[in-house]
Amino acid sequence: MAISNVELKAGWYAVFDGDGKKLKDLQASSVGDLCGNGNDFIVFKKSGWYGIYGETGNKIKDLQTSSVGDFQNAAGNTIVFKKNNWIETYDKTGKKLNSRQA
Repeated sequence: MAISNVELKAGWYAVFDGDGKKLKDLQASSVGDLCGNGNDFIVFKKSGWYGIYGETGNKIKDLQTSSVGDFQNAAGNTIVFKKNNWIETYDKTGKKLNSRQA
């Protein structure tokens, strides 16, 4: 299942697949602010943490913002953060895949 869109409506994030079918509703006050999404995960930021959620709304992993830096992008199967002068790429499970100088 691939995520095509995440929409905020009346305090809830609606998660849709490529056919426009709603997969899940997530309460915004519980998950935080939407950062972005990849093929089968969504990244939210709440209280100094990035939460990575699957397409069915299950939490996969939390990453502390002080450890990973600032969210840059989520696409395909990866999440990119910038910490100081480094660009770091993670997979949806929170495993660091790559680091390079910015």
